[in-house]
Amino acid sequence: MKQKVDESKIRKSVREGYAKVAKRSSGSSEINSCGCGTSGYITTPSFSCCGPSTNSSTTSNLADTISTTIGYSDKEINSVPEGANLGLGCGNPTAHASIKEGEIVLDLGSGAGFDVFLAAQRVGKTGKVIGVDMTSEMIDKARENARKDNYENVEFRLGEIENLPVADETADLIISNCVINLSPNKERVFQEAFRVLKPGGRLMISDIVLLEELPEFIKNNIDAYIGCVSGAIMKDEYLRTIKEVGFQEIKIIQETTFPIDLILNIPNVNEFLEKFNLSPEKVKGMASTVVSLKVQANKPI
Repeated sequence: MKQKVDESKIRKSVREGYAKVAKRSSGSSEINSCGCGTSGYITTPSFSCCGPSTNSSTTSNLADTISTTIGYSDKEINSVPEGANLGLGCGNPTAHASIKEGEIVLDLGSGAGFDVFLAAQRVGKTGKVIGVDMTSEMIDKARENARKDNYENVEFRLGEIENLPVADETADLIISNCVINLSPNKERVFQEAFRVLKPGGRLMISDIVLLEELPEFIKNNIDAYIGCVSGAIMKDEYLRTIKEVGFQEIKIIQETTFPIDLILNIPNVNEFLEKFNLSPEKVKGMASTVVSLKVQANKPI
């Protein structure tokens, strides 16, 4: 049996994948070398963990289409700075978060700032939204987006979600969109989320979980990890981890399945399927075990 990839390799690969997304969306001519996942374009009606794969003029339209299918309204999509929506995510956490004016909101894995800017519109001038991302190219892009549309109530910080650059009991609300599944230490992520939330604070996340264990060859594949598949853990374990770090009132808002073959981060999916002798029927069977989960929880007062 192969050994699972180590944490440093995972973080390095994920960081490099998202750096390519940021550069490409900024007009870089860098060639896409990773297929889908964090550096390609794949979408289904219920999920997108990937971004547009070209630098064409249709990129923003594709991102908008993805966002519409996973729960964002046209009004929300059109209200953020151009370039903030990269078509990443597996849901709309801001839609279920009941964000209030004056609150401090923290976004784990904020990317180019899409959810940060949506939350900023709701917290108003008396509130603040902090985005944390471990990819410097994403942070640069998000800060540029904030400057060009004069968002004064947002801040973007470079850092890992396992070690948040945020003080204890800072946030009223934490949101995250298809990012925690990419962490090799999810327990640490939830511990950090619990630490930085104020007593009575809320957690509202969209993420990827499993209903059944994936085959070892997928779990051990770094490309599948970046593509938001092999990094996902069992649904029960995910929810148990949230509970064990101290969160209460854990509630599933929505659960949606999607085809696994559309999100494997392999340059040529057909070649991948042939390499491992996977029939379409077997792939379809595995697809039913991967779901997009919207979950909320509270930190006790």
